[in-house]
Amino acid sequence: LACDGAPSDCVALALMGVVEEPIDFVVSGINPNANVGLDVTYSGTVTAAMEASIGGRPGFAVSLDAPEHHDGFLDFESAAKAAVEVIFDLFNRYENELPPPIWNINVPYLPDGSYKGVQFVRQGTRIYHDVVERRDDPRGKPYYWIGGQAPTGVEEPGTDYGAMKAGFISVTPLLMDMTDTQRLTRHQSLPS
Repeated sequence: LACDGAPSDCVALALMGVVEEPIDFVVSGINPNANVGLDVTYSGTVTAAMEASIGGRPGFAVSLDAPEHHDGFLDFESAAKAAVEVIFDLFNRYENELPPPIWNINVPYLPDGSYKGVQFVRQGTRIYHDVVERRDDPRGKPYYWIGGQAPTGVEEPGTDYGAMKAGFISVTPLLMDMTDTQRLTRHQSLPS
């Protein structure tokens, strides 16, 4: 089977019956670049894991922190082996929780598998260096290209970016409720 939709479309179709066999959980990835910090808000890898949770199954988004603009073969083998261990451990611990969990897993690019371990962390700070370039197509019509330097982040302990850059596999449990509870509570306490 194949689907040319977004990753979340693929998961939705599978969970709604296109795949007839029972589905215990969904693994999305391995994405060739990290999904840390605010990356999760537009990552197809992460939204596929979110769609799994919407459909009543645990979702695992797995990403590899491969070098930006890497040219040539990427070795996913050690990352895949490590991710399988983490996924089965999490699934066995949390398979019956409601809502089904969404796990964002980022693996450092260490083809020899020399990870320092696994850290359960919060989202960190991603720093983007995007620039927009105006270009002209062969017919002289303008178009815009988003480019710039590769994103970086703040190497803060206890965060996905910090753990990954320190050689750990980072695991972040995610929620889809993005309600700003502090602002909501503050607003609700204001006089009408």
